[in-house]
Amino acid sequence: MGEKQNDVLQGTLDLLILKAVSLGPLHGYGVLLRIQQISGEELVIQQGSLYPALYRLEAQGAIASEWGESENNRRAKYYTLTGAGRERLEEETGKWNRMAGIIGTILSAT
Repeated sequence: MGEKQNDVLQGTLDLLILKAVSLGPLHGYGVLLRIQQISGEELVIQQGSLYPALYRLEAQGAIASEWGESENNRRAKYYTLTGAGRERLEEETGKWNRMAGIIGTILSAT
C-alpha cells in the first residue's frame, strides 16, 4: 500500500474502537495502538479524533470506563465493551461487510 492510510473513512472510527475494546480493556492510547497493530500499521488514528469518539461511545452506553493504572504507573481511564456495545459491534460489522461486498461487486464490473 506504500503510504499509511491516515484518514479513516467517515463512520468507521466508532466501529474500529468497538472492535479494539471488544478484545479486552484498554486505555485511550491503548485503543489507538491496538487499531494500528491489528491493521498491520496501515491505519493511524489521530488522538484528536480518538478521544471525542471514546467520549461519544461512552455517552451512548456502548463502552464503559473505570480508572486504573497504566503499564507506566500512570492513572488512566480503561474502556470496556458493554452489552449494548457488543450488539452495536455485531450490527455495524454486518452492515460494513454487506457494503464492502456491494462495492467489490461494483468495482469488479466490466
